[in-house]
Amino acid sequence: MKKGKLIIFSAPSGSGKTTLVHYLLSRPELNLAFSISAASRQRRPNEIDGKDYYFITPEAFKEKITRGEFIEWEEVYKDNFYGTLRTEVERLLKAGKNVIFDIDVKGGLNIKKQFPDNSLAIFVQPPSVKELEKRLRTRQTETEEKIKMRLEKAHEEMKYAKNFDVILVNDDLEKAKKDAYNIVSKFINTPS
Repeated sequence: MKKGKLIIFSAPSGSGKTTLVHYLLSRPELNLAFSISAASRQRRPNEIDGKDYYFITPEAFKEKITRGEFIEWEEVYKDNFYGTLRTEVERLLKAGKNVIFDIDVKGGLNIKKQFPDNSLAIFVQPPSVKELEKRLRTRQTETEEKIKMRLEKAHEEMKYAKNFDVILVNDDLEKAKKDAYNIVSKFINTPS
């Protein structure tokens, strides 16, 4: 049996990585399964526990960190943790799937570091910070304070782009979808 591969999508919030990941998941020939991250933040109205994230309290998250249950984790903001549960990735690989991640920049690089030969790290870059701000405002899911925090974080995250295997600029969504498909398809079909 061919061993599954890990495909990591990271980007500043609002770059379109989630849209690209959802598009790739809709392509059955890629044999992808989504790695659901754990998060200690509040669930947004349209999110489903166990589908979008595993929502757990900051206290429970800290306990799991202590027990070594995460492949990677980060405290993104105070008491606002995100992480990848080891059991989640193992479950998907055992099912014979290629695992796709929609994850923050540092988390993506941590996974790449742990699985250097079996993973592809893709950085989705917005055309500009100005466009990124426009996308965040259009979402209407964030307070003004959160938007400012996300834009500050985006400036930091974009400095890490050079550490990824591929930088995919999302300035035209249809082109970015085709590019993402071609990059992932080639990686999956190249023997490890």
